[in-house]
Amino acid sequence: MAPEMGMAGTAVETERGLVYGPSGKRLDAHRPAGATGAMPTVLLWHGIGPDERDILEPLARATAALGVLVLVPDWRSDAPDGGRSHLLESLAFAREEAGGLGGDGESLVLAGWSAGAGAALGVALRPEIADGRRPSVVVGLAGRYDLPARTTGTAPLADLAVDRDPGVPVHLVHGSGDTVLAARHSHDLAEVLRAAGTTVTLQEPETDHAGVIMAEYDAAADRCVPTAAEHALRAGRLAAGVLATAAGVGGAGRGTA
Repeated sequence: MAPEMGMAGTAVETERGLVYGPSGKRLDAHRPAGATGAMPTVLLWHGIGPDERDILEPLARATAALGVLVLVPDWRSDAPDGGRSHLLESLAFAREEAGGLGGDGESLVLAGWSAGAGAALGVALRPEIADGRRPSVVVGLAGRYDLPARTTGTAPLADLAVDRDPGVPVHLVHGSGDTVLAARHSHDLAEVLRAAGTTVTLQEPETDHAGVIMAEYDAAADRCVPTAAEHALRAGRLAAGVLATAAGVGGAGRGTA
């Protein structure tokens, strides 16, 4: 596990392929090389493409370079339960095993991109699905919130309409040029959360759906791949800063976009 330099100039080490639960699914752990003490922990869920933890690696490593343990699990949206058991298994692993990986599982930022964003917010809105425990903060990247969350089976906006309360701050990042899931989905959520008195932030970098995770869509491969496009690097640095700041890392820059 040789450390490599992260985007913040800090060496980052990655431990790949850790089994996280009875399903046998795997996750990757990204952390600053040589870090001591319990770091803040981010659990970061990918989108609807099955078993695509690798596409989040650039963002995860950029976040880890800011002083955070980032756990990125595979999950399968095409599983009979839509991926619910995989997602909840990874959440239980993060809480129970982060300490052994250098993190703090008690103070956990739950984040997701695309379909993973609604899944993350669903846990805060319906903590009974996770032994009554909410994450400390939710971060949604390029999400949609009017569709059933993969964790709960109910749409976050529908839960909010019946006075469900996330009970924790919510931070949103959504590309202004997103043509897959329009930025209005995050605007609509932010408006409802603010009206309910929830602490919420929304940042809208000039990028597209994949750009917020430092990626681009490859039509030939039918999946996202890393990119060096400047708009995506700017947006990804901003997203990494939001994740690190949500985790309580002081001085984590939010970047510009």
